[in-house]
Amino acid sequence: MLFGLALVPVAVLMVLIFMKDKNEKEPIGLLLLLFFAGMTTVIPAGIAEVIGQKIIDIFIPYESMFKAIFVASFLVGPVEEFGKYLVLKEITWKNKNFDYSYDAIVYAVFTSLGFAAIENIAYVFGSGLGTALLRMFTAVPGHACFAVFMGFFYSKAKYAEVTNNKADRTKYHLLSLLVPMAVHGLYDAIVMGSVASDDVIVLGLGLLMWIGFVVVMFAAAVLVVLYASKHDFCFAPLPEQGWFYYRPDMAGSWNCVCGNLNWFNFCQTCGRPRPMVNTWQCPRCGAVGTLQVCGRCGCPNPYLQRQ
Repeated sequence: MLFGLALVPVAVLMVLIFMKDKNEKEPIGLLLLLFFAGMTTVIPAGIAEVIGQKIIDIFIPYESMFKAIFVASFLVGPVEEFGKYLVLKEITWKNKNFDYSYDAIVYAVFTSLGFAAIENIAYVFGSGLGTALLRMFTAVPGHACFAVFMGFFYSKAKYAEVTNNKADRTKYHLLSLLVPMAVHGLYDAIVMGSVASDDVIVLGLGLLMWIGFVVVMFAAAVLVVLYASKHDFCFAPLPEQGWFYYRPDMAGSWNCVCGNLNWFNFCQTCGRPRPMVNTWQCPRCGAVGTLQVCGRCGCPNPYLQRQ
């Protein structure tokens, strides 16, 4: 029973994130690889945390609320998110399946929930049913939220790579690492700092603050997922032209001059690109495309909005 309670929230969150990928579902093999690779990050994270704790103990030998907050903010959160980020980048950055913006969130969440699964099993079997129920609605979704923020900026880094914008690529890589580190660190710091306090009032206020933080974090992550799913766009350019098009399912089918019926941006038989009809130029990035959303940056078609 405890094993099931430890894994059910992980499975539910993975299915929800997977289902929001409306355009091109990611290969199950790749997602399983990310999930199990995420599990392995528990080991180096645990080792790094033990070493880091011993170093901190040298400089701050006495237990206190300050020490607990410091450990959470600058050790636990950063170490765990750094491991997830390394796995994510190593497996997906040059993967041919990473061709849509929302893919980054799917990849990051599966990686993070691999870590959360092992961590949750350890906590649940160590502390029992109450811990299982509490973590089902807090810690496990929390790891998913950290991953959503990581994936959002990771997607922007990938777009910067495709468009050869080195400055933005560096900036968004850093944000994809630093933002989840900061959010995770703050999440842990509020709890650990409150528990470490000897004052009952501080403990109560800290827990209320933590509940408020969790609610805001969950809401922000949901909004990011909904936005990213709605504005999902393809990174892959058309052959030769280099233009970025809309999602194949939005653009619909087309008949090539060779007689083949296609749904993609180029003919699967002869390689000719999709004909450009009813085009408009994106006011944000200048890309040429069709229909509802800019296939390069996700900007809505302003001409449709005026109608």
